[in-house]
Amino acid sequence: MKTYILDIPIENITLENAVKKLLAFLQGDKNNIVITPNPEIVMKAQKDKELADIIKQADLVVPDGIGLVLASYIMKPKLSQRVAGIDLMLSFFELAPAGTTVYILGAKDGVAKMAKEKIEAKYKNIAVIGFHSGYFDITQEKVIIQEIERLEPHVLLVGLGAPKQEKWMQKNKGFPVKISVGVGGAIDVMAGVVKRAPRAFVSLNLEWFYRLATDPKRIVRMGALPKFVFRVVTEKISKKRKE
Repeated sequence: MKTYILDIPIENITLENAVKKLLAFLQGDKNNIVITPNPEIVMKAQKDKELADIIKQADLVVPDGIGLVLASYIMKPKLSQRVAGIDLMLSFFELAPAGTTVYILGAKDGVAKMAKEKIEAKYKNIAVIGFHSGYFDITQEKVIIQEIERLEPHVLLVGLGAPKQEKWMQKNKGFPVKISVGVGGAIDVMAGVVKRAPRAFVSLNLEWFYRLATDPKRIVRMGALPKFVFRVVTEKISKKRKE
């Protein structure tokens, strides 16, 4: 079942079942696109039809943002829980079969390599067989594409920021991989260069507050939230009038 928030379909799914879907994708024969939108991305999709279409065509769209869960209280059906991209991937790494291979694309120079080392140290069943920073020109991009096609990793982590990562994954949907996931800044967390919010903040759905408190510059991005709330409420009122 899906919940539509501002015409963007969000899978009504638990973290456990989302991981099961990823494990099932490993058994398939196509590249499954996984998107982890938050309210900011949903708002971008209101003005970017290409991004909206990509999300609608994705194989799995999970709510990475408590704002989407709260919005579902209004739009219905209510989403089961927030499924953060970082939680989804780390939980997947724990359960993935031995020999699962990963390619990391994103973050600043050196960070993807750090993420590789951290992942392989903790998850002995995972092999990170390639990586590249998220900063590249057209020539370097061709080399990256050729490398991914040659290595054929099971999982491709793309952390280029929205909407660039979603559009890049769609453009390269023909890759010989099983899963392509837009992970945003999760590569920094996997590398240990950005600390995750303390568990108490996460369990109380206050991770956004912790990130804002530790990085006040995020207030600019947070500006999308009031607009998101306003759009959700006005759309609900509009639907009520039409009923």
